[in-house]
Amino acid sequence: MRRFATFHDLAGVSVFITGGGSGIGAALTDGFLAQGARVAFVQRSDATKFCDEMAAKHSTRPLFLPCDITDIKALRAAIKLAGARHGAIRVLVNNAANDERHSTQEVTEAFWDNALAINLKAYFFACQAVIDGMRAAGGGSIINFSSIAYMMGNAGYPAYTTANAGINGMSRSLAREFGPDRIRVNALAPGWVLTQKQKDKWVTPEKLAAHLERQCLSDALAPDDIVDAVLFLASGASRMMTGQMMVVDGGVVGGG
Repeated sequence: MRRFATFHDLAGVSVFITGGGSGIGAALTDGFLAQGARVAFVQRSDATKFCDEMAAKHSTRPLFLPCDITDIKALRAAIKLAGARHGAIRVLVNNAANDERHSTQEVTEAFWDNALAINLKAYFFACQAVIDGMRAAGGGSIINFSSIAYMMGNAGYPAYTTANAGINGMSRSLAREFGPDRIRVNALAPGWVLTQKQKDKWVTPEKLAAHLERQCLSDALAPDDIVDAVLFLASGASRMMTGQMMVVDGGVVGGG
């Protein structure tokens, strides 16, 4: 893992990550542990081996709580347990998502409901679940993962891009509502990050070459490229930044 910055205020902080045992989420767990944070994460698949690796690397074991984030009752229970084990959650990273490809005409009502449950509904209720603890602790930081996919107007996964746009709007509204409690809420939109899942399912030499042509920077994005941006948003280094969308995509989309 590449390490460029140390955020000293994250040492000992209670962090909760959805999907924190694979892909970008695993890099985030690794990154927060390297800062000395106390990390809990949820995901559906078994992450015991990953936790073993993290314990050997950092001498601190993340708390893995098996959970399907679409089960809101179970998600709330996991957040409550993480708070009991590590102290009030001060940093929430809503990272888990499913960008399964689909066309508009094949979408059923059940598919739509499940896609929004994973990619938007769970984000909202995770935010809701940490608010009281953050308020009592004097503040906190919530980072909601979106994607540049909706900003590019990409076809091929309309339910996913709809959720992406919703995450941005939700983040802005929550930032306004809970700013008086010193709870910051920001969204982060990665570009095409070459996780193992992406490589296994969708990356081809032709598609990757075409995407890299759209970037200002010629290097493909790896999970580690997202970590420092999230650490910055979690840290007091960004204490006056809220209601914003940070893009880490190698220069594909423009803002302003």
